[in-house]
Amino acid sequence: MMSTMTFADSHCHLTDVKFDADREAMLQRARAAGVSRFIVIGANGNFAHNEKAVALAQEQPDVFAVIGVHPHDAKSITDDTYTRLRALARQPKVVGIGETGLDFYYDNSPREDQRTHFRAFIRLARELALPLSMHVRDAYPEAAQTLREEWGSQVEGVMHCFTGSVDEAKILLDLGLFISLSGIVTFKTAQELREVARCAPLDRLLIETDCPLLAPIPYRGKRNEPAYVVEVAKIIAEAKGIPLAEVAEATRRNTERLFRLAA
Repeated sequence: MMSTMTFADSHCHLTDVKFDADREAMLQRARAAGVSRFIVIGANGNFAHNEKAVALAQEQPDVFAVIGVHPHDAKSITDDTYTRLRALARQPKVVGIGETGLDFYYDNSPREDQRTHFRAFIRLARELALPLSMHVRDAYPEAAQTLREEWGSQVEGVMHCFTGSVDEAKILLDLGLFISLSGIVTFKTAQELREVARCAPLDRLLIETDCPLLAPIPYRGKRNEPAYVVEVAKIIAEAKGIPLAEVAEATRRNTERLFRLAA
């Protein structure tokens, strides 16, 4: 049965090989669950995923593309990378830059490379007048300071898959950012993240799957997909003590506002 509520998955990797066998069926399941907006992230390892994300967005009316290079892959970035991104940004339905940022947990790329390219991506987003989708782990204070230095009060973007503290969330909110919560908020050990959900203003929250990773309870351990973003919304509604429909409406509208999608 088609849901009467509509949701947005503000961060999903739908070009991932794990969806190659059933991508269209996966989209149909999500639509049946009420998902009406899919923000597909091209930063998924090989640069070709950016091109695939743009192509998917152009094929599907409710799919939109964000292009960039993940901080894990910062060491692979060259001048040509930025040339290719600028060209892709001119394509229809490209609505953001990212995911970019700092990941000091895995350190898959040298920290100096991550720092250099995080600043460069902030400048690129400013140049192209597009919002940023950011990935940060074990580096929220430095990321916030970098944003202050590079963009000041003009920052427009989202800290995707936020896993920090209430205090760290407040710093990002004070910068004007949106906070996006993923399936992690449903995990039994995520009490502090549920406190973030309770404290953060509803008009500054987004929801996401980050699929195919991070499936929420009750799907943990399985391949994640956009239909499961509803479980993230349920936990936020529970934490805030408000109806699920209110969370669905607000987070969808927030996604539309950030990425400048037609309502």
